[in-house]
Amino acid sequence: MAKKVGFLQGNEAAAHGALYAGCRFFAGYPITPSTEVAEVMSVELPKIGGKFIQMEDEIGAMSAIIGASLAGVKSLTSTSGPGLSLKQELIGYACITEVPCVIFNVMRGGPSTGMPTGPSQSDIMCAKWGTHGDHAAITLVPASVQEIFEETVRAFNLAEKYRMPVLVMPDEIVGHMRERIEFPDQGELEVIDRTPPSVPPEQYMPYDTSFGDVPPLAAFGSDYRFHVTGLNKMQDGFPTTKASVVQAEEERQIRKVEANKADIMKWEEYLVDDADVVIVAFGSTSRSARFAVNEARKEGIKAGLFRLITFWPFPEERLLEISRRVKAFVTPEMSLGMCNGVVRGCIEGNAPVHGIYRVDGEPVNPGEILGKIKEVN
Repeated sequence: MAKKVGFLQGNEAAAHGALYAGCRFFAGYPITPSTEVAEVMSVELPKIGGKFIQMEDEIGAMSAIIGASLAGVKSLTSTSGPGLSLKQELIGYACITEVPCVIFNVMRGGPSTGMPTGPSQSDIMCAKWGTHGDHAAITLVPASVQEIFEETVRAFNLAEKYRMPVLVMPDEIVGHMRERIEFPDQGELEVIDRTPPSVPPEQYMPYDTSFGDVPPLAAFGSDYRFHVTGLNKMQDGFPTTKASVVQAEEERQIRKVEANKADIMKWEEYLVDDADVVIVAFGSTSRSARFAVNEARKEGIKAGLFRLITFWPFPEERLLEISRRVKAFVTPEMSLGMCNGVVRGCIEGNAPVHGIYRVDGEPVNPGEILGKIKEVN
């Protein structure tokens, strides 16, 4: 049987991916360039018994999806730019309380209001370091409409599997482009649900590490009653200031991601095996980079593309391995060197890293990348 196909905008594909993954609650506030996610969810969720709420602001939206998730419902919010900044305190709360949820952030110019209708890739540091304190981060950076659908499904899977907020962060170009998409049949893509308690309510503790680094999660409103706090807590969820408990608890929350990076990280290597110059890119910039690599190959230059699909955790071990045999890296990006700095930090000076930076609301074009490849080869 032929697959169902559509001609969708990236933001629309995110909404359909969330529904495929089992999302049944959305809370958000309209903001360019992510509003289409909310528009689709407002139409589709009521058809299947889900709930859509337009909140008074982005802080309220993040609070609402945390509450809905604690009640056992897969939950999504979408935002851009200043909205992500407003969410940061509550993202930190979702981290420390280990509440699975997905934040879809379409990157636009900044800081502040910046360039609301222009593309950017300058939220990637905010995704990891935006909220205070030590915490793990998972951030996905899709580059096509099809990939937005599939990575949104994967974001829900990772959120449920590791009990934490997960960010999906396309840039404005990917969020607003329209492409053909094939809708996977139900069951074709894996859909993961959180692990429920295996003990009776009277024995349940929400942060019981005897079950591993990701404790089972009960639903509020069920027979399981438990305490949730933004303070450092004990296994029963109640606050503590005991140094050894706090240390172990925070290390566990980092470890549940660091120890499972092989399961979480995802990237694509294109003509990297024999490359002298490797482009490290993500989102719409990686599409320009692929074209530039092909043009360089036509001219006899051995160029390759390392396309990030997961930005956090960053695949530093693989890039370190590649750095031992290449002449140079090039990082084209719509920011002033954020990706470049991460690449530099993980390759230990084995190869030079050359940047191409644009924050003027225009994409990095293939010609710019090809010129830099020729310059550094």
